[in-house]
This record gives sequence, structure tokens and C-alpha cells, in this order.
Amino acid sequence: MSVVNVPSPATVGFTPEEVDFAMSTRQARLKWVVVVDADLPPGRAANAAICAAAPTVTSVPGLLGTDAPDAEGTMHPGLPWAGCSVLVADSATLRTIRAKATARPDVYVADVPAEAQSTRVYSDFVSAVGETRTEDIDYCAVSIVGPRNPVDKIVGKLPLMP
Repeated sequence: MSVVNVPSPATVGFTPEEVDFAMSTRQARLKWVVVVDADLPPGRAANAAICAAAPTVTSVPGLLGTDAPDAEGTMHPGLPWAGCSVLVADSATLRTIRAKATARPDVYVADVPAEAQSTRVYSDFVSAVGETRTEDIDYCAVSIVGPRNPVDKIVGKLPLMP
């Protein structure tokens, strides 16, 4: 359901040498946030966050940690070792955040246009987005990964999703 807006997929990610599972999430070079429309009901907000995260984890190298075996040897899939904060913003702020993030070549962006939650057929979604100008698209969520300081400036002091 997400439309990926990446200037160059190879420009954002962790190198193998940077991946350090003993490091605090606040020490990681890159920061990952998902910003969700604060007006969405809980189920739609969760859906939007998940849909924005899906292309992010497949497109940003080194984002996920290794699988974790439990005491009985059952494997649990790797999670984002550098963390991910889920924040909320009103729809106008969400559009501004997306615009600022996509303007930076060192930031990866995946978004979930509102059309994703109003269509049931993917080709209808693609068609609806294709008929809408970028500045007129409303977003349910935006996933951003980039250098910590610029990402902090882009999202400002948005609150965590309640």
C-alpha cells in the first residue's frame, strides 16, 4: 500500500561495519521514525504505520537485527536494532514533514497516501494516486530514515503516538 519516494536507494542505510547490536539506539548514526496522522482511529493508524514500515525494512540496508533464539531454540525474527519511534502529527504537518524529508538526498522516505485506506484493489490505489498532484495528496503515515540530527529537525518535537 505504500509508495516509496527514494532519491537513491543506495544512499541510506547502515554499512555492515556500523551494525552494532550492543549500541544504544540513541548512538546509531541513522534514526528511524514513522509519523502517523493523529486523527486516524487506532486500527487505521496501526495499519498506516505497518504499511509505511514494510517498504522501509526492505529498502534500508542494515536496519533489522539478526533473528533471536529463545532458551528453547525457537527463533524470533530480527527487529530494528536501531529502534523506531512512532510519532503523530496533524495532516498538514505530515505533508510538510514528507516534503522536507523527500528534499534531502540522505533521507529515505516511504509514505502511505490516504487512498491506500479508501481502496481495496491495488491497481485502484495506483490509479487514484496517479490522478493526484503531489501537493494535494493526504497521507496516513510517513516513514523516515536518515542521519539523526536532520531527522530530528524534520520531525521537531512531535509527540509519541499514544
